[in-house]
Amino acid sequence: MSGSDTAPFLSQADDTDDGLVPGTPGLPGAPGNPKSEDPEVPDREGLQRITGLSSGRSALIVAVLCYINLLNYMDRFTVAGVLPDIEQFFNIGDSSSGLIQTVFISSYMVLAPVFGYLGDRYNRKYLMCGGIAFWSLVTLGSSFIPRERFWLLLLTRGLVGVGEASYSTIAPTLIADLFVADQRSRMLSVFYFAIPVGSGLGYIAGSKVKDVAGDWHWALRVTPGLGVVAVLLLFLVVREPPRGAVERHLDSPPLNPTSWWADLRALARNPSFILSSLGFTAVAFVTGSLALWAPAFLLRSRVVLGETPPCLPGDSCSSSDSLIFGLVTCLTGVLGVGLGVEVSRRLRRSNPRADPLVCAAGLLGSAPFLFLSLACARGSIVATYIFIFVGETLLSMNWAIVADILLYVVIPTRRSTAEAFQIVLSHLLGDAGSPYLIGLISDRLRRRWPPSFLSEFRALQFSLMLCAFVGALGGAAFLGTAIFIEGDRQRAHLHVQGLLREAGPADDRIVVPQRGRSTRVPVSSVLI
Repeated sequence: MSGSDTAPFLSQADDTDDGLVPGTPGLPGAPGNPKSEDPEVPDREGLQRITGLSSGRSALIVAVLCYINLLNYMDRFTVAGVLPDIEQFFNIGDSSSGLIQTVFISSYMVLAPVFGYLGDRYNRKYLMCGGIAFWSLVTLGSSFIPRERFWLLLLTRGLVGVGEASYSTIAPTLIADLFVADQRSRMLSVFYFAIPVGSGLGYIAGSKVKDVAGDWHWALRVTPGLGVVAVLLLFLVVREPPRGAVERHLDSPPLNPTSWWADLRALARNPSFILSSLGFTAVAFVTGSLALWAPAFLLRSRVVLGETPPCLPGDSCSSSDSLIFGLVTCLTGVLGVGLGVEVSRRLRRSNPRADPLVCAAGLLGSAPFLFLSLACARGSIVATYIFIFVGETLLSMNWAIVADILLYVVIPTRRSTAEAFQIVLSHLLGDAGSPYLIGLISDRLRRRWPPSFLSEFRALQFSLMLCAFVGALGGAAFLGTAIFIEGDRQRAHLHVQGLLREAGPADDRIVVPQRGRSTRVPVSSVLI
């Protein structure tokens, strides 16, 4: 098949439900083959023949996607790296600071279904190019906002969500159409390494560029230039692979997109998708809260311990915590993602439910360490960093595995839509509101106590303890996923192989002879 950049035009189908094709080889009771078998994993030459791309070109495409993913998260957390300076510049409190991230995530969340719908039907490469170009322009503009226009900063951060929505819903589906089985898991782990590494680089770039330039505005001017490079690499390197071809038998019919409502109905009936998305929502809640508030919390901890002077109005906030926390985030992300993928890969040989169980273990294990990191902050900053290191490592075990779960329990023509709605759910109940919620709780607690640096520290400490509780709830959701994962994976596999068909409700479709063959048609089209 050709690896051209052309994609089929939108082709809507009637709303349908899943049904087995009777008498189809590979199904129980079918002649000649009593049960379905897993498809053979294509070798390197087989993948090249199917996708039209060499293994080197496919790896290069993943490298470009990984670079852009790193850049996206680097830009997202550059703001967190200079948050104390932004608070001083605009003269805002904790709740308004949390709103910066909340507005961005809300925009990203609303736009994700739009790009998910487009990504399942149109050329994914050009959608990403347009979104990232727009994101780079808006990010650059946000660095020139005057101090009396805080609302304009919120607006530009909201518009940044256009670029991230165009990319995050689409990029994993490109990887899924280039690789299968363990190859896909390894490539996804490389892709998701960029999340913690990019987040850490955001803190580092934000704090270091501010120190060098003497102005926090320059921290927001780094990623737009790198975004232009990303657009050029997308345009020159990335090619559009055929959707789902690497997962089909050679004699299986190609998959055609169904209507958007049919996609939503199918996803709603997929318990593994719903429960794993809820588990990932807990991950998003915790990481969103820590991403924005951890450097500020560590700075307040040092002030209370007498290790650093307080950040006073009119002064530049001097602290190494953004740099240190950025390095910790990079290292724990690499360790966590790699550890999660490797442990899951080994356990799969003996336990088909390994993926959700590893995710559950990561979340349930991270909760007590995150709680201890907060509880120890007033006594020892070193102990706090140690507990953060362990907690973030366990938390990062989920990233690549959750993406892999989605890709093998959802058929290829619905994956961008599934990615989009997982993003909506995880951000709606996760990091869209968690930074603002943490800041709001902190402000409310501060009003109940006498003004002091200790009150500021304690208020943020108590509000962040909510993260440990939410993490435990996410672990329970992944345990629920383990109950359904085998059946949902098998249904998706049968569908891709053409052994599971989509048939309408019995009262809406009937079989009639037409041109020498049986055809299912709507009842309303038959005159009785």
